[in-house]
Amino acid sequence: MRPAPPPREPSARTPLTWLYVPGDRPEVVAKALHCGADVVVVDLEDAVAPDRKDRALRATAELLSDPAPGTAPVHVRVNALDGPLAETEIRTLAALPGLAGLRLPKVQGPADIHRAAGWATTAAQPAAVPALTGRLATGRRARSPAAAVAPLTTGTAHPARAARTARTARTARTAAPGSATATLTPAAPAPAALPATPALYALLESALGIEHAFAIATAHPALRGIALGEADLATELGVRDEAGLAWPRSRTVVAARAAGLAPPPQSVYPDVADLEGLARSCARGRALGFLGRAAIHPRQLPVIEAAHLPSPEEVEAAAEIVRAAGAEGGAQALPDGRFVDAAVVAGARRVLSLAERRN
Repeated sequence: MRPAPPPREPSARTPLTWLYVPGDRPEVVAKALHCGADVVVVDLEDAVAPDRKDRALRATAELLSDPAPGTAPVHVRVNALDGPLAETEIRTLAALPGLAGLRLPKVQGPADIHRAAGWATTAAQPAAVPALTGRLATGRRARSPAAAVAPLTTGTAHPARAARTARTARTARTAAPGSATATLTPAAPAPAALPATPALYALLESALGIEHAFAIATAHPALRGIALGEADLATELGVRDEAGLAWPRSRTVVAARAAGLAPPPQSVYPDVADLEGLARSCARGRALGFLGRAAIHPRQLPVIEAAHLPSPEEVEAAAEIVRAAGAEGGAQALPDGRFVDAAVVAGARRVLSLAERRN
């Protein structure tokens, strides 16, 4: 069994709010980009009617031809990977400079991640990206396709994945056993550089996806996060209330942290008018280890952020722990009887890091 990697700690600007907007309504997307969400997710899947899928893709490609389409990073949720649309969507969008991430729905296993990454690294070349020069509802003129393509930042390889890649490379360089002679062959020409894989995020929406959660979370270096899609999962499981989702939720949190990924955000709260219910649900999610939440309306954003930020009392307690650790070092007991070791200090530092968002 390979050792578990150390978890990646959230930074001061760890996203807490992920706002979904329909991709076929560019005017709504334009407003969402400046409404205060940490991430805007342009949805090509559930929020778009079948006869408007093509329009949504063209509008999204136009938006992402701008390297800085708004004040928030832009992710795109593509259609189901086993359907007829996802490959074209990923190849069209993956190399555009305004894309910050791809959200992959209904992921069942590692093979889905590898398939999406393969499509992304053979993204459509500029001449193959259609219809990026017209005007859409935003009133903006699209940039030329040639100006729209730029390399994206590659992800840091997960330690386990990096070791596996290195072993594969060493194996490929080793001669076959039993060879009587060594034959020198001309070096093959260096292949053309492939586009960098954009950040990928897997949505687990089925029982099979939950069963494969850790394998999915460690499937590819570009995989930056996992999250639940609770509506489809609850339907498949026949769940009638939130109690039935407790185990899948905890399984997702554990798989993400075991893989060295950030804590997953909660799934959407569908009642946009029930802000008190949203706050209570966020509190329960935070207690399970989730960090942040997807939203479907801007009015949900401040409620989600407030629920997932540490309280003043939590910040004060965390600061006391960090001060004590810096002064004494090693495991110790605080004056109030709390025991402090390295794990407790790490948790306190996470609290203080999140608290910096208030400044």
